[in-house]
This record gives sequence, C-alpha cells and structure tokens, in this order.
Amino acid sequence: MLIPKRLKKGDTIGVIAPASPPNLDNMKKAIPFFEQKGLYVKIGPNVTRTYGHLAGTDEERLKDLHDFFQDPNIDGIICAGGGYGTARIADYIDYDLIRNNPKIFWGYSDITFLHTAIRQQTGLTTFHGPMLGSDIGKDTFDDQSRAMFDQLFSPQTLNYDESFSPLHMISKGEASGEIVGGNLSLLVTSIGTSFEIDTKGKLLLIEDIGEEPYRIDSFLNQLRQAGKFEDAAGVIVGDFSESDPKKEASLSLDEVLHFYFANLNKPVLSGFKIGHCLPHFAIPLGTKGTLSTPSKTLTIEPGVY
Repeated sequence: MLIPKRLKKGDTIGVIAPASPPNLDNMKKAIPFFEQKGLYVKIGPNVTRTYGHLAGTDEERLKDLHDFFQDPNIDGIICAGGGYGTARIADYIDYDLIRNNPKIFWGYSDITFLHTAIRQQTGLTTFHGPMLGSDIGKDTFDDQSRAMFDQLFSPQTLNYDESFSPLHMISKGEASGEIVGGNLSLLVTSIGTSFEIDTKGKLLLIEDIGEEPYRIDSFLNQLRQAGKFEDAAGVIVGDFSESDPKKEASLSLDEVLHFYFANLNKPVLSGFKIGHCLPHFAIPLGTKGTLSTPSKTLTIEPGVY
C-alpha cells in the first residue's frame, strides 16, 4: 500500500477531466472552495477541450494526468467530473510514473476505472469523493460533504454510523479488509480486462445512478458469476439514486439486493451515503476498513500520512 502525503496550506491541486466534458461554470464556481482552504488551483490545459462525448482526445486527457503526477509543484489531483472515458486511457497510463510520484488522486463515478487501475498497478491509495463540476460548484453542495475534504489535511480515521444515515443489514457479520470498488457499472466493465477488479479478502463498495433494478440485477449477476462476491470479505452498498423502475413489472431495488446478498454469509450493509448523492461521504480506497452489522458501522483507516 502506497499512501500519499497530506495537503497543507499553500499547496497546489491540479484539476483534470479524464472522462467527459465537465460543467465548466460549476467547475469555476468550485475553485473558491479550495482557495478558502488555503490551496492554489491549477486547471489542466486540456480540461476545456471536447472531442465528441469526451473531454478532449485520449492523448490530451492522458497528457494532463501524466503532467500533473509528474509535476513536483502539484500536490494533489482532483477530477472535474465523470461521465465516460477513463477506461479508454487506462492501458496507456505510465504507472511507474505514478508509483514514483505518489500524490492525492480524488474523484468518483467514471473515475472508478482509474481508481481500480491505479491501485492495482501501483498500490496507491486514492479517494472516492465529490468533484468540481458535478458537485462542489453547485448551490446544493452541503456542509457535510465539504467537511469530508478535511481528511486530506491530516490523517483521520473515518467512522460511519447511523448518525450520518440509516443503515440496513442485508447479511450479518463483521469483517476487515482493504476497501475497493466504486461505481457498479464501471466495475462490471473491468471484468475480462487487465484491470479486472480484485475483491479477494476485500470490502467491496458499490454505488450507481440512473440504473433501473433490472440493470442493477444484470451488473450484480455478472459480478456474482465472476466470483467477486464469493471472494470479498464484505459488501458496502452505497447510494443508488434515480433507480426507480420505469415499468410496473419490475423487482424493487431492495429485492434485487437481497437476492444477491442475503445469503452471502458475510457482512453486507446498505444505506451508505457514498456515491451520486448529497451529502456525499468521501472515503479513501485502498486503506483498511472494518464493516460491522451488529454495530452498523464502517470504520476506515486514514488515506494520507
């Protein structure tokens, strides 16, 4: 495990767009949030570019990623938004460059593919949390979500319990392991690639947005058949927003989740406000966590030193 150095006042964060074009107005509105924390913000030169449904060509998006990891004046990298596109550049990334220049890397949604690839190729702990264009720059961005960035300035053990949101036991137990995962549909697209998600002995986080129960059923079935639930130590079920079925003839999301997890004989808790939601509980991926259904808690070791 490779843990990045914490941020301090006067440091600079670099903003990149490795997937779809971000909302540039929201991105600009988000910059004062970081400035108020004593940070400088440098926007990647290719962030404003577009190439169809992508934020620039693969080469342009990859260049910003490489340049900011290599730049000694950039102390952390935060993604402007998600969408689609990170899987296209994953096999062109210079992972030795990242391993030799470890630093904070933060984002979620489509960034899940990069979280998985970077962690499994380098061991670097990364962060699953809200981004500038899709979250921070919006008027709805809340104080609880803002506070989650404090973990980047000092090593903090995170404790999630029902004071943050109601949690529901699907399968009882307690387990510890490295936390991996993120957006469910992106985890599925990793299957069969050289970046296939490794869940052996790990706590698997899943979340998604805009997917009906039949689609979530399909995703979970593929992970089940690939042995990812059998390998995992436990499952953290994050937020599944906008998941209501559009047809009357449908299982509910709860029914789908219970089908796959109720008899898993390992801890599975749902209800975590992790994902496409506000408040958004940001967490490090790659550090050790402990999931307990008797106490309905998730405890996570610090992601910086």
